[in-house]
Amino acid sequence: MFRITTLNVNGIRSATRKGLTQWLEQSKPDVVCLQEVKADECDIPAESRPHGMRAWYHCATRRGYAGTALLTAKRPREVRLGFGSKEFDAEGRYVEAQFSTVTVISVYFPSGSSGPHRQESKYRFLAKFLPHLRRLVATGREFILCGDINIAHREIDLKNWRSNQKHSGFLPEERAWLSRVFEQHGWVDVFRELDPRPERYTWWSNFGQAYAKNVGWRIDYQIATPGIAKRARTAEIFMDRRFSDHAPLTIGYTGRL
Repeated sequence: MFRITTLNVNGIRSATRKGLTQWLEQSKPDVVCLQEVKADECDIPAESRPHGMRAWYHCATRRGYAGTALLTAKRPREVRLGFGSKEFDAEGRYVEAQFSTVTVISVYFPSGSSGPHRQESKYRFLAKFLPHLRRLVATGREFILCGDINIAHREIDLKNWRSNQKHSGFLPEERAWLSRVFEQHGWVDVFRELDPRPERYTWWSNFGQAYAKNVGWRIDYQIATPGIAKRARTAEIFMDRRFSDHAPLTIGYTGRL
């Protein structure tokens, strides 16, 4: 079995100070996908990388903004930074690592919550990313897409769904896009296949004691092609310690990378 952990760190330096590296060394995932690194590669502390793991970073050209990373104990056959979009590759939103049986991707979708201009950016991202997902499927390989998608798909995926139907992250257009990914293009929401329980969230606002009251959203996913999705066996949202405003999501798959 191999295990993949995904986490929006909301600043890799901050998460490192909060003990993320030590936790990863104890939990020993085979692949770690990080989002919102918020640092140039030269500014990322060496101690942020767990012992024995290699790291690849896709940092934004804008300093201290967005950024993704992929850490792995096994050397990939090939690593790709970016998915071919000039606008969004400049924001450091995509790292892809090809292994012998599966390709793992760390991705960070834009958030539209800061205003209409950012929501329009998010829609542009969705429009460009769907054809990319189709191209991936057409290769015939197995893929696991890990990251902060910034969309809660169903009512079960956020606590206060009624009051958020006009808010970014739960807009009808966003949810319909994700439904297309699952229902028309065959990708699988791996966590939801394994765990159908309500109140299973991965992000909480820093206001109003949201974390303590578990008033959250499930916006961090592992989305896989059907073959590898069938090999998923275990799923955990780790909440015993906090490294950012998101929680790590770890899924175990049978077989080898």
